[in-house]
Amino acid sequence: MSFPALLRNVAAVALLPFTVTVLVPLWLVSRYGGGRGFPDSFVESLALALGLVSLGLGVVLFGLCLRRFAGEGDGTLAPWDPPRELVVRGPYRYVRNPMITGVILVLLGEGLVLRSLALLGWAAFFTALNLLYIPLVEEPGLERRFGDSYRRYCANVPRIVPRMTPWQG
Repeated sequence: MSFPALLRNVAAVALLPFTVTVLVPLWLVSRYGGGRGFPDSFVESLALALGLVSLGLGVVLFGLCLRRFAGEGDGTLAPWDPPRELVVRGPYRYVRNPMITGVILVLLGEGLVLRSLALLGWAAFFTALNLLYIPLVEEPGLERRFGDSYRRYCANVPRIVPRMTPWQG
């Protein structure tokens, strides 16, 4: 990856997912609180464990997707600098929006680790927002840019719930 491409990706991550997964959660926890201490019950310990797993999976999935966008797609996750090539390999063989899934897993993980209802509410709101945005805005734009190859991809790979086997398209 060239240095300008690296800078484009860093800027996109700093503006979008960093805001969603770090700045907004920091504000919510400072305003509404959240359990930061050691869990004092089995349920809180379970929430912490599940949160750490969710957080880890989300970060790995997001990172894999970001790498694909930069390397194969020759673009970033930002709407103003989207990939120039359709990315349909790696996690994209299972589900059309694995990057958003990664971000949602991070948000759920944060909410569980910090035992914060405000963060879990933010995760739910972010999920609902994307469930509207993706089919109404993002997908029509992808269809215009990539045409039949994107339509074929959509016919074989689900938007939200992953396939059990990878698409071989």
